[in-house]
Amino acid sequence: MNMRKKLILSLLVGLFVLPVNAQSALKKVYNEGIDPIEQIDQALAKAKPEGKFVICQVGDNWCPWCLRFADFITNDSKISKTIEGNFEYIHVNYNPRKSEEAETMEKGETLMKRLKNAGRFGFPVFVVLDDEGKVIHIQDSSFLEEGQGYNQEKVLRFFKNWTPKAVKADYPKP
Repeated sequence: MNMRKKLILSLLVGLFVLPVNAQSALKKVYNEGIDPIEQIDQALAKAKPEGKFVICQVGDNWCPWCLRFADFITNDSKISKTIEGNFEYIHVNYNPRKSEEAETMEKGETLMKRLKNAGRFGFPVFVVLDDEGKVIHIQDSSFLEEGQGYNQEKVLRFFKNWTPKAVKADYPKP
């Protein structure tokens, strides 16, 4: 094989191997062994006495955008500080691809019913629960994206608009 063919072959292999390695480098954040309903209930129990809301990032480890978002918010100090001060933030595992067992399907249906069918927006999807566990907002993640990642300004605006203080603000009546 001549040098030119080797170079082309090496470039082609690099194009396919690098994205796979980059994807696997992202930390897996969804625990498939946790019952998602119990996970939500525990987050609510922790958030309420602290005056916080719960944000459920619904998705799974198979979802590259889910893992990118988790990495993005972890590595951005403004965003992580906003989350820490206002929310109990949880990664709620939902894998419709593994819904072949009756029990798994039933749990998935129960989860989606509780979260007002949030999965209709794709993944990840963010569900904001107030201190009573009521769904007060569902955020389609596509509105937070930019290129192959997320936009800091849009993500911060989302979180700040759904803090307990913002939601419970008293405004003078007209």
